[in-house]
Amino acid sequence: MTVFSKLLFGTMHIKSYDWVLDEQPEVKNQQPKVRLAKVKTNSDLTAPCNTSILYPEDGGNMHCFTAVTACAVLDVLGPPYNDDEGRHCQYYFDFPSSQFSVDGVVVPDEEKEGYGWLQERDRPADLVVRGELYRGPPFFK
Repeated sequence: MTVFSKLLFGTMHIKSYDWVLDEQPEVKNQQPKVRLAKVKTNSDLTAPCNTSILYPEDGGNMHCFTAVTACAVLDVLGPPYNDDEGRHCQYYFDFPSSQFSVDGVVVPDEEKEGYGWLQERDRPADLVVRGELYRGPPFFK
């Protein structure tokens, strides 16, 4: 899935990640499991600004938006979420890279700020998402 995000007004913080490894050793005695991710973006955006593009394999597709001021974001997803086709929306807790240690996964001390552990979670109760099917003219020929 590729995500195009446009901040329409206000200021928001974006933090995005990519997985470090496809198959990772698991943190022992930790359920649900946590996985190591590299931070791709960790900054504030203020409108007007460029559109963010997050790619499936590289570019921070796992991301968190946090309002710094009142703001609105337009997210365009392609292809859209579809549980039947394996494209479901996932939510994560993030933890500092120093919180867990795993045999075989070493993050040098000077790079620890650039990594984090992600743990899948249920959808946050206070999250509001409004989805709509695009009904405008086709933009591919």
